[in-house]
Amino acid sequence: MAFYKDERLMLFIDGASLYSTTRALDVEIDFRKLLIEFRNRGRLLRANYYTTILEGDEYSPVRPLVDWLSYNGYNVIHKPAREFTDREGRRRARGNMNVEIAVDMMEAAGTVEHVVFFAGDADFRRLVETVKAKGCRVTLVSSVKSQPQTVGDELRREADVFIDLEELSDLIARPRSGNSEKTSAYATHDDD
Repeated sequence: MAFYKDERLMLFIDGASLYSTTRALDVEIDFRKLLIEFRNRGRLLRANYYTTILEGDEYSPVRPLVDWLSYNGYNVIHKPAREFTDREGRRRARGNMNVEIAVDMMEAAGTVEHVVFFAGDADFRRLVETVKAKGCRVTLVSSVKSQPQTVGDELRREADVFIDLEELSDLIARPRSGNSEKTSAYATHDDD
């Protein structure tokens, strides 16, 4: 994995995708360590975190994470999730940030040399192809080791470098405690 100390670097984190991957791998990300790790790898200009938030609820499980990230060096981009009732009468939320990620990454491609993209949706393949055509290197972070696999093969093949999140976990994960219960403060929605 080639990172150069003088290259301008940006992180793009699809919160829903990262949440799914960490759950599948049974890993909890320490976002402070993640930021430090990539600051040490290059000139980190910005770390963008994308998520939807269920508005109107007294408590949203993603709100504490979003607030913490906002005050600790992350640029948080969010929008309201759409609420609906499924066939069984359960309240559900739906939404994704794909358009916001694509627009922001296309704009960044002219100002940075390297994009680190935490995502797995194969629909992003064309975005990665276009960003590369603008001269930007793309490192993709997701997992092929999780069950089920959380990255589309087309997306993984399109990236310049693929890093399995499990391989990064020693550097950016919280130490495991005796309690294996996970926090749900990443995302509260299904993809469209």
